[in-house]
Amino acid sequence: MRVVVVGGGIGGLALGAGLRRRGYEVAVYDRDTDVASTGGYHITLDGRAQSALRELVAPATVRRLLASGSALRLRDRDAFWDRRGRLLGHGPELGGDSGIDVDRITLRVLLAEEAGDALHLGRAVSGVGQDADGTPHVLLDDGDRVPADLVVGADGTHSVVARYLAGGRTSSPAGIVGFSGRTLRADLGPGERQRLGTRSGLAVGPRGAALYVGFLDPVGNAALDAPELRMSVTTGPTYIWGAMFPESTATDSLRGLRAGALRDALVSRFDGQGWARHTLEVVARADPRSVAAYRFHAAPTRAAALAPWPAGRVTALGDAVHATPPTAGMGAGAAIRDAAALLRHLGDVRDGRTTTAGAVALFEAGMRRRGSEVLTRGMRTVRLILATDSTLGTAALALGTPVLTAAARLRNR
Repeated sequence: MRVVVVGGGIGGLALGAGLRRRGYEVAVYDRDTDVASTGGYHITLDGRAQSALRELVAPATVRRLLASGSALRLRDRDAFWDRRGRLLGHGPELGGDSGIDVDRITLRVLLAEEAGDALHLGRAVSGVGQDADGTPHVLLDDGDRVPADLVVGADGTHSVVARYLAGGRTSSPAGIVGFSGRTLRADLGPGERQRLGTRSGLAVGPRGAALYVGFLDPVGNAALDAPELRMSVTTGPTYIWGAMFPESTATDSLRGLRAGALRDALVSRFDGQGWARHTLEVVARADPRSVAAYRFHAAPTRAAALAPWPAGRVTALGDAVHATPPTAGMGAGAAIRDAAALLRHLGDVRDGRTTTAGAVALFEAGMRRRGSEVLTRGMRTVRLILATDSTLGTAALALGTPVLTAAARLRNR
């Protein structure tokens, strides 16, 4: 069986790696020329995503991943703050959590190594089609036409493959624009280091403004104590933060800024909405080269609305089907689980137990359930943030915050 995978993001590389390891003829095409040329942020992989990864790559690669990952179980409990930095509550205990945070670059490089010569960089797919006998093919920008027994779109939110299958886009803007960056813990003052701690947290203010601060330390909090295997991009305690604002003309103007100008504009935007100056220190002291803007996209949360096409010899996975806002923290993990599930079902085709279309039908049914789960979780936070972007929402936040703050203080006595 020859499989063509369109897109060399996390899901596409994971599938390519798994197919190559199982002896399939596979080609992964990606427009990037360097797998390390990607956002320098982090990805959370829960226990299910890690189990799926073990089906796709060699045990030695999993060990390198764990040695380069920051263990959630070693973090403090997550926190929830208001815009003045007052504690509103905590998340669950993480002592028994098997999840890890890992640099996106690190994970992509590891998967690319596993994909090996199946990965073709600098080759963009411009179209998909099927011959009269049903044989699918992809068209490359350079004019090449590549036939396959199965084509899989892993080409993200604006997927060429999913658009071909659905006859239109499979996701839409979620109403929020995000801005992200990296700040070394050592660059913060003692007060903010103590307040933020070794945890991740979220603060939501009026008018839809929110600030997520994630803690990443693949060295001090390594999931596997094997420094000789470590290849993390992050080499010390670091906060990976994400600022969020509702889409508007003012927010769109920020998207045109870069580096230090964007960082300073974000601080000014929060400051103008009454955020305490100390809560903005993590943004103000970020590495300006790390600051970037991106638009939240989301697919429908209903499982029945995902992958709305008849099963056949062209399919898609990950964000191409269930584009998920980063507020879920599960998008990449879901794509890896998609890849492992498709590989399992293709094993039934190889063994003669079903047809390619039959395997794809079973795969897509499971993918719809996975996608609905992560989308529901991610959109819950998006809707919470957007709910404050109104006079009523702002008033409710103002009334509720003192009560929540007082309750948190009583619990901590």
